[in-house]
Amino acid sequence: MNDSVLTSVLLPVALAIIMLGLGLTLTIADFTRVLRMPRAVLVALGTQVILLPLICFGLVKAFDLAPALAVGMMLLVASPGGTTANLFSHLAGGDVALNVTLTAVNSVLAVITLPIVVNLSLAHFLGDGELGLQPAKMLQVFAIVLVPVALGMLLRHRRPGFAGRMARPVKLGSILVLALVIFAAVWTERHNVLDYLAEVGLIALLLNVLSLAFGYAVPRLTGLPERQSIACSMEIGIHNATLALTIALSPSLLGNSEMSIPVAVYGIVMFIPTAVFAYYLSHRPRVAVASP
Repeated sequence: MNDSVLTSVLLPVALAIIMLGLGLTLTIADFTRVLRMPRAVLVALGTQVILLPLICFGLVKAFDLAPALAVGMMLLVASPGGTTANLFSHLAGGDVALNVTLTAVNSVLAVITLPIVVNLSLAHFLGDGELGLQPAKMLQVFAIVLVPVALGMLLRHRRPGFAGRMARPVKLGSILVLALVIFAAVWTERHNVLDYLAEVGLIALLLNVLSLAFGYAVPRLTGLPERQSIACSMEIGIHNATLALTIALSPSLLGNSEMSIPVAVYGIVMFIPTAVFAYYLSHRPRVAVASP
């Protein structure tokens, strides 16, 4: 299979399947829930949309990453949370309903925020005003992110039984798709992958750890309850790597395989710190985390 078929056809289709699966789990109530917990949503989204890109920018400058790798890291951090966050939040004892709401809202918001972060990063690290996610490409991001979600929500509304039966197979398929996409990204840069791993492995690990830490600490410092803070941590610490990889590799978007490497590496290394943190949160004595 040549790379053009992979990046032009299979990646967008894979992402569409994942976003359709997300839509099968969502209802209008998941969006209107924002009105019942506005502070939690605002704190989480503020941390993810504003604080996290600043942290990532500081990391890539401190590590003096190559320009394309730096843009790849910024693309990753600008991507919304994924449905995997819901699973880890459940395992850690978090408020999964809040996770669902954050994923829903952030997926919509990312259509605006992600191109802004990517274009600013391209201008800063590559000095290229032409390459980027311009209006036509933003419409393509909108289509591959929100149209499948809307179709999934419509299916759930019209055929709730079918949506319920399909939710688990699609979720398992999404995990398999992510693994295949990461493999494809690594394979595309196979001749340089060991060098890239050495260059971005530590920074990807640090980003994950800092995302989880700030995602938990900021909500707690603003007075949010423990379960909501756990949900925020998982949502902020886990990104939709498939979306970032699709944008990096698709010839009609960025079309740069080097930018995909940090995303692929993050998609591999994030599971260990996240699993350890979830285990710690779920097993520590609850009296130690009582709300003040």
